[in-house]
Amino acid sequence: MGEEIKVIVFKLGNEEYGIEVDKVQTIERLMPITRVPKTFAFVKGVINLRGVVIPVIDLRGRFGLPEVEHTDQTRIIIVAVNEMQVGFIVDSASDVIDLDSDNIDSPPEVVGGIKAKYLRGVAKIGEERLLVMLNLSEVLNKSEIIQLEGLED
Repeated sequence: MGEEIKVIVFKLGNEEYGIEVDKVQTIERLMPITRVPKTFAFVKGVINLRGVVIPVIDLRGRFGLPEVEHTDQTRIIIVAVNEMQVGFIVDSASDVIDLDSDNIDSPPEVVGGIKAKYLRGVAKIGEERLLVMLNLSEVLNKSEIIQLEGLED
């Protein structure tokens, strides 16, 4: 058996994704987002969360998935990427599960239209459930992080 990791499960469309719990700081309901000019299209703006300005990214836009109307289930997952806080807009965040790291396979080239570089792997849960594990350091590459850090000032 590999090491046990705790994972937060969230959805984009019908696909389930996972982020390690130790990278997630909080999960928030959708709140007003202040638009910021001259940023990437998938950067929706910034939020003020308990006095901290946090850039917010629409993961659907980041992965080239079609945008959808936000619902009561829409959440912002606040993660720490390279010592910086970033919010990811997701369709819903449903679960915290324990995964055995041995059950995570390397990702195929494309999963649901998402390039493999954004993915850490695909975890098998039970017989029929697959969980796409995100590679947070690639979801935001270094040049994008530098641009987002400018939003915090």
